[in-house]
Amino acid sequence: MTTKTINDQTIDFDDEGFMTDYTQWSTEIAAALAEEEGIGTLTDRHFAVIDFMRKEFEEKGSGPSIRRLTKESGVPTKELYQLFPGGPAKKAARIAGIKKPQGCI
Repeated sequence: MTTKTINDQTIDFDDEGFMTDYTQWSTEIAAALAEEEGIGTLTDRHFAVIDFMRKEFEEKGSGPSIRRLTKESGVPTKELYQLFPGGPAKKAARIAGIKKPQGCI
C-alpha cells in the first residue's frame, strides 16, 4: 500500500495505484491523478466517463467492464481510447478513485 498527499489530503492507494477509499475522491484529486497518468486537463467528456464509472461502482461495488463502459457511458470506443490512452478502463478507474474494474489485466 502507498500513501500520497494530494491537495493537503492523505490518500491510500493499493499496490496497483487505485485508491482504497473512493469516498476520499474529489474533482481536484481527479485532476491530480490525471496529471500523473499523463492525461492533462480533464474535460466534460472525461467526466462523462468518470461519473459513469463512479455511479456504477456505487451501485454495483465494481467499475464497469470496457464493453459496458463503451455501450452505456455515451462515449464511443474510439473516443474512450483518445481520452484515456493506453488502457482506458484502468486509467479512468484510477482517476475516478475506484478499484480496478473486474476483467482488467
